[in-house]
Amino acid sequence: MHKATEDRVGHEGRRPGRHALFVVGIIAAALADCALPSVAASPPVVSTPSGTKAFPGAVGYGAVSAGGRGGRIIYVTTLADGGPGSLRSCIDYKFPRVCVFRVNGVIRFTQRPPRIAYPFITIAGQTAPGGGITLSHNGGANGQTPLVIKNAHDVVIRHIRVRNDKAGLNRVAEDNITIENSYKVLIDHVSTSWSRDEDINGYADNDMVTISNSIFAWGVPSHDKCALLASDPVDKQNLSFVNNICAHNGDRNPDINFPPGSCVEVVNNILYNAQSEFAEVWESYGGSPVSIVNNTFLAGNNTNTSSRGIARETVGSTGRAKIYLWGNAFSGNFHHVSSEVEPSLVSAGPCPLTAAPQTANASYYTVLARSGAFPRDAIDEEIVADVRNQTGQIGSPAPAIPVQPAATPYPDADLDGMDDGWEASHGANPAKSDAWGDADGDGVSNFEAFLSYRERGFGL
Repeated sequence: MHKATEDRVGHEGRRPGRHALFVVGIIAAALADCALPSVAASPPVVSTPSGTKAFPGAVGYGAVSAGGRGGRIIYVTTLADGGPGSLRSCIDYKFPRVCVFRVNGVIRFTQRPPRIAYPFITIAGQTAPGGGITLSHNGGANGQTPLVIKNAHDVVIRHIRVRNDKAGLNRVAEDNITIENSYKVLIDHVSTSWSRDEDINGYADNDMVTISNSIFAWGVPSHDKCALLASDPVDKQNLSFVNNICAHNGDRNPDINFPPGSCVEVVNNILYNAQSEFAEVWESYGGSPVSIVNNTFLAGNNTNTSSRGIARETVGSTGRAKIYLWGNAFSGNFHHVSSEVEPSLVSAGPCPLTAAPQTANASYYTVLARSGAFPRDAIDEEIVADVRNQTGQIGSPAPAIPVQPAATPYPDADLDGMDDGWEASHGANPAKSDAWGDADGDGVSNFEAFLSYRERGFGL
């Protein structure tokens, strides 16, 4: 119901005035609304979930996803849609696996894109040479969501771009990323653009999901949406939306609509240039419980005086939301916290946060420096510059994936996914497949330590 209701908003607007960031810790007023009764909020409580992390620094409810740990290292050696050495072949392998890239460039699905339907997979985009990997489709009848996780668990996807530069025949099939009926899912350092529905969408019965360190930008008007974190949920869910950029999307920045008993955290994100709404909290599944903590809400060229920063949507309400606000920063002439939010404000988070947040000011710089797939392409560089300078607009530029030259992969004689030179200098054996050994005895496998090394090479 709420999707149709939200779609009523058009894209007319005018440039906002420049305002200094204003941080809300204890909510005493809503600035643009000016006169909300106060709700004295307590500082957030943090309780880190136990379990082995997917990688050092993983955060949120999905951080304990095993991915393809211990499984087969599968080379992706072609940009072709299918056949030996394709990403589709790795995705369709039925046992634990890690997709390691020996090519760079655009993988364009000319058939219906593959579904991640078998559990225990890591897609390690940081292994690609040169400018990395971008997923897209060929438009037309096969113009469907390029990255779908369905009926799976223990999925880790990192340093991949999804850019829909061609239109399909069915808008509602054109999210960039969909997570459906899946759990222990970690989406980290991905970049998306030009979705004709949501940049990222959770559907049905998901749980233990993290979406982190990513850039979701430039949805295609007039249905330009950043993130629909839950759609038609059938049970309570635990979800973390942390350290992301939503930029140049009209609304759903993000959309939050979960059943009671869920633990939802929206923490340390930069939400830029929304037109109608930034963060929307819905009540059609009984009233979402959510902690919205230390985010930056930043006006852009399409934000206007009717835009809402934190909104509560009561159409079809079946129970009141529980909205905990702490430390959020706002800049621009829009309704920072809408008046309808006040009855749903709570003084403490519905659930402890899974990690200690940075202040909004500190996280602003962290997210600008670290979000998205690395190495960054020209599109992400432009988005980051737009956020930094409060420039750019919805619907621009026209979809066009940057061309990147083919690059040479690192040497890997034993086919274990690791650079031979790195193995030799870190105690692993470049002549033996020892990805899942632990040469230095630190409790982190050789392969996972190598992935961290690759990221350090990106400056992360």
